[in-house]
Amino acid sequence: MSEYDWLSEVRALVGREYGRVYAWDEVNPMMVRQWCEVMGIENPLYTDPEYAKQSEFGELVAPPAMLQPWCLEGLHMNNYPPGSTDENPYEVLGLLEQQGYPSVVAVNSELNFERYLRMGEKLYYTTIIKEVSEEKTTALGTGFFVTQIMPFYSVKEAGDEKVGELLFRVFKFRPAHSKASFENKSAAEKPDATKTDAIPRPYPGISDDTRFFWDGCAKHELRIQHCKSCDALQHPPAPVCSHCQSFDLDYKVSAGTGEIYSFVVMHYPEVPPFDYPNPIGLIELDDGVRMIAGLVGVNISELEIGQRVEVEFTSFDDDLVLPLFRSKSG
Repeated sequence: MSEYDWLSEVRALVGREYGRVYAWDEVNPMMVRQWCEVMGIENPLYTDPEYAKQSEFGELVAPPAMLQPWCLEGLHMNNYPPGSTDENPYEVLGLLEQQGYPSVVAVNSELNFERYLRMGEKLYYTTIIKEVSEEKTTALGTGFFVTQIMPFYSVKEAGDEKVGELLFRVFKFRPAHSKASFENKSAAEKPDATKTDAIPRPYPGISDDTRFFWDGCAKHELRIQHCKSCDALQHPPAPVCSHCQSFDLDYKVSAGTGEIYSFVVMHYPEVPPFDYPNPIGLIELDDGVRMIAGLVGVNISELEIGQRVEVEFTSFDDDLVLPLFRSKSG
């Protein structure tokens, strides 16, 4: 596709390296222990000093997969420690949003490790805009792949040492279900990225395996995949039964009642057309399966694990029906 004039501002950011984001704490055994407990990691190399003393390292080391968590801001958004940059490494995504590419999906994330981290090390990372692709058309829509690299360093008196790297790629796109192409619309018809009501909800990816579920939503039925061989239910839908590997599948209609097994409240990034804060729940249905869905009509400050909820089918943009969940009365 031909280049747009406004893309020159976007491409000018490629190769730019944004300033340091420091870790709040040094690598320490308390946080390693807690992380291992949460993740179910039982390797004594990370938590047993006596065992680690006999290893090739001679002391405790941190799990490599903890590389990124050391430099997270914590509970409050953009709450980075003193000395961290105040630059916005995601400004390239904002520029694309301004041009009518509001939706985002993470395509891939890759962590590479140079070595194990030892207790007492202080880390930071920088952000480099590695690439902005040509305009691409996918099943989701038309947009641009943006690739960022975050190299992580350990602070050293003799010179900071690179200890790992995170590659993060996202797809910023205009949803494919638009009734007319962006280019064919008049200026008055083009969506204003600053107005959430002008941007439609992105459509789910629908395949032969999941079509029955979305057809059910259109009829206000919560359909759960059912194995006719072993009588098990499963969600999300799959081409084969995860219990007995049978291909003989149909569905059963759920009553749509259950409880919140877990939840998050999304604050950032704010992606149109969603409202923020945006509560999302992992719902354990009374049928015995779990599904992720938006929560509506709930008091965010009163959300809790085990809270009873029931499905509510909500229509968006006339022809998209999604199963959301609200607190169950009574």
